[in-house]
Amino acid sequence: MSLASVVADYLRKMGGTTPGGPPRVGREEVIWSWIGAFIGIGAVGWLDQHFLTGTDLTLMLGSLGASAVLLFGTPRSPLAQPRNLIGGHALSALVGVASWQLLQAEPWLAQAVAVATAIALMHLTRTLHPPGGATALIAVIGSAQIHALGFLYVLIPATLGPLILLVVALVVNNIPRTRRYPEFWY
Repeated sequence: MSLASVVADYLRKMGGTTPGGPPRVGREEVIWSWIGAFIGIGAVGWLDQHFLTGTDLTLMLGSLGASAVLLFGTPRSPLAQPRNLIGGHALSALVGVASWQLLQAEPWLAQAVAVATAIALMHLTRTLHPPGGATALIAVIGSAQIHALGFLYVLIPATLGPLILLVVALVVNNIPRTRRYPEFWY
């Protein structure tokens, strides 16, 4: 095989394999996704505002927005299941905090180690949840308030926030006849 054909095959992969775009979802699906995300993120935000304001704790993480997309936009996805949601965030938070504490003198290295190790650990534990990568990264690039939490970050917000989303997903995603959640627990 010539170098030119290897390069051509390599570049051809970048063209994608399926023609067209992703399938369109129905209006009812859009409405239920919106309702679930609104209630889920609203519940986390409301609890944060009413119970944690004035403390050093927080419930809201940017990565919960991505979790809401999976839980309410694609509730049947393997990446949206309870094991992945809770395990992915908790393990990634653990990795992120450890990376910050061990490598904070070289922030770029701490960031790279946190995300790469979180992905590997989620693969090994079958808890792959893409927002977990953001949870790990937030532990490194977060504010002084996030860094001051230390390993408490793993529990609050990185486990408690997803647990609240999980409760809302169980309630909302099982209301319409066309949806069910979860596909599996463990």
